Amino acid sequence: MTGADPERVSQEALARVVRDHAGRLAASLVSLLGDFSAAEDLVQDAVETALRRWPVEGVPDRPDAWLFTVARRRGLDVLRRETNYRAKLAQLTWVEPAQKDDRLQLIFTCCHPALSLEARIALTLRVVCGLSTAQIAAAFLVPETTVAQRLTRAKRKITEAGIPYRIPDGDDLSERLDGVLAVIYLLFNEGYLSSGGARAQARDLVDDAEWLASLLAGLMPDEPEVAGLLALIRLHRARGAARFDDREQLVLLADQDRGRWDHAAIGAAIALLMRAARAHRRPGPYQLQAAIAACHAEAESFESTDWPQIVVLYDMLLHLAPSPITRLHRAIALRYAVSPEAALDELKDLDRALENYPLLHATRADLLRALRRNHEARECDERALALTANPAQQALLEKRLSW
Repeated sequence: MTGADPERVSQEALARVVRDHAGRLAASLVSLLGDFSAAEDLVQDAVETALRRWPVEGVPDRPDAWLFTVARRRGLDVLRRETNYRAKLAQLTWVEPAQKDDRLQLIFTCCHPALSLEARIALTLRVVCGLSTAQIAAAFLVPETTVAQRLTRAKRKITEAGIPYRIPDGDDLSERLDGVLAVIYLLFNEGYLSSGGARAQARDLVDDAEWLASLLAGLMPDEPEVAGLLALIRLHRARGAARFDDREQLVLLADQDRGRWDHAAIGAAIALLMRAARAHRRPGPYQLQAAIAACHAEAESFESTDWPQIVVLYDMLLHLAPSPITRLHRAIALRYAVSPEAALDELKDLDRALENYPLLHATRADLLRALRRNHEARECDERALALTANPAQQALLEKRLSW
């Protein structure tokens, strides 16, 4: 057991274990039992046991193996009346992380086309990646109750339909790709700027997203959208050292020290994107987002950014995958390509779709300040502050409001 402060260490370690190992444990249990609900219940029971015991006993040296043992024992207790399950659980043994990882297999199972796209994403983020219902709800911009209902229906559907636990072949693989890519993309977004409120960013979630995208790229080397997503993640990660200051305060793109960017990683990501584009000539949403990120990454300064090109890329992205958030980002680019007035005009139709999205109100505030409409800008910043749980975003908005 560790000797650090039990209360502090247990909470941090538990969050890390859930993130790093809950998906692996769920994959093992799903593989054995063929039952998502039973597997998730066992994992959650183990997590709750850790929450009770670790503050008193300290964190075990092998918390992943500890969770596995607790889940297995709990399974034997709960399922002793189910002879088949009991026999399977009795045969279940701990596998060292370096030897086996079933998370990608579990992702493709979660992303079966019999489920709605929203359910596929929510189920995978919950079971495989360990995100909370609240974090998933923030990613979808929907209430927690909606996500909880999706999760319940999805697990029931998988059990009742007998959906196989495997990585599909051929056409089935492509059919499930959209859901898998969306899962990895949302996982990356949650890590890049956390919605949970405990921390500004979650680098480990970003690591998981890049690892999953890399794994998928190896599985599907001829799929340009997979390369596009991997390039997108790597382009954003290349700016990681400059995104926050020493106090974990958010540094906006215009103010970042570009000398701290990883330019070798930027070059490699752009080369990956270009190879996919030349080989397949089949642009998709992730390739276009990566191209937008590349425009920012290649610019020597914020002022020299090719904003007109970025607007064009957003137009293409809206044609392929229309969304209010993409329209919001296009409006931000339009400010620099055309004018703040043009950008502000673009936001008029987004209030209903993004009324609870803090970036909409923060963007409007920034545009209003540029037009010297400071009182209106302050109201928008106050609205954005009330909506965000991210500590870095809160600090940035509070600083603006203190001016």
